Amino acid sequence: MFDFLVNLNKHLLKQKYNFKLFNLHMNTENVDILIIGAGPSGSVAAGYLQKQGAKIKVVEKQKFPRVVVGESLIPRVMDHFEEAGLLDALNSYNFEKKPGARFIRGEQMCIFDFSNKFGEGWDWTWQIPRADFDKAMTDELQRKGVDIAFETEVIDVEFNGTDSVTTIKDKEGNLSTIHAKFVIDCSGYGRVLPRMLKLESPSKLDPHSAIFTHVEDIRRPDGVEGTQISFDIIETEVWLWVIPFSNGNTSIGIVGPTSYIDKLSATGNTEEAIQNALKLSDYYVNRFENIPYEFTPIHLKNYSVAVCQFYGDGYALTGNSTEFFFFFFSSGVCFATESGILAAKLALKQINGEEINWQKEYAEYMQYGIEVFTTYVKEWYTGNLQELFYHQPENPDVKRKICAVLAGYVWNKENSFVAKHHNIIKNMAYMIRENKMDF
Repeated sequence: MFDFLVNLNKHLLKQKYNFKLFNLHMNTENVDILIIGAGPSGSVAAGYLQKQGAKIKVVEKQKFPRVVVGESLIPRVMDHFEEAGLLDALNSYNFEKKPGARFIRGEQMCIFDFSNKFGEGWDWTWQIPRADFDKAMTDELQRKGVDIAFETEVIDVEFNGTDSVTTIKDKEGNLSTIHAKFVIDCSGYGRVLPRMLKLESPSKLDPHSAIFTHVEDIRRPDGVEGTQISFDIIETEVWLWVIPFSNGNTSIGIVGPTSYIDKLSATGNTEEAIQNALKLSDYYVNRFENIPYEFTPIHLKNYSVAVCQFYGDGYALTGNSTEFFFFFFSSGVCFATESGILAAKLALKQINGEEINWQKEYAEYMQYGIEVFTTYVKEWYTGNLQELFYHQPENPDVKRKICAVLAGYVWNKENSFVAKHHNIIKNMAYMIRENKMDF
């Protein structure tokens, strides 16, 4: 036994020595900033940094195009695409214009028009098939000379202060390393650094799940009705989304508590689940009945996640790498691009020698926007926000201020529905129920 252990130890030492030798001979790159992930967050970060002349590299695990959720944008993202130098290229694809959103509850409808919101900002955005949209962004980045390595996986990251060495593996299994002065994690659902650095934490939101697919919208009505993005409220916490695209397809999805979504199909069949979900919608059941799916419906289970910190020495987390949100208010891509471009700005300043207060300038800033949207999600689930949505007659001032939040302008504290978000919705809903205010 002793001889066996001695030989085993020798073998392990030899393997370790050989691995070190192998590492020494791996291809190595040196960059200013490494971006993990080429989705919206990574693309706007890369676009901004490329404009500033920084030496960057983007590593993306998947091959584009790929199907992903997050197909309804909100106006705030247009600021980010413009700043990243991507807006003109994206505009040339003629994606479906989104001027607002409609919320259906039985016979009731609430329609928000982004041109009639509180404060400044964009008054429209797009409804987009993400597979096409994300590829459009990366195509434009590559045209501009950005180095993007698709089908390449991050397998290890080691930090030495703010400097880092990242080991990556390409689709052929070849390993190489990237030395960077800063790493921006835009890996989304992959959550690369949160997993590797053990930064994940429970979400503040209750477990919810979604199932979605695309269909060829062969019964699409003419005019506004055919292009209108809608959310059909089945129950307080259950709703169907309908997102028409300019290519003739439409995204349909059902969202609700995980226990509810699981019951839509006893066998877990996602096609059956979507079919049963559509039967619950009086408004849309006929439009989408018996239409083949463009792909097998995808089940996103318990999708809300969080992290215990947004940054560390030499890195920042962005988008779904930090906090993944509720689909209803289409906040996901907005937080991805907001955090992506902000992280890029601060990282560039830091590597250029400026002192950055990451807690104040990044974490606290992003956290405030997250808290605003979290309030709106929770108050939707309590029914309080629905009281404000569907109360008649409408209060134009209240609606304009809520509209600005839905447009993504959740850092504008001149808006009382941002500055007082913790209490204002529940207080107004209470007064409406008690007939104590003329709404």
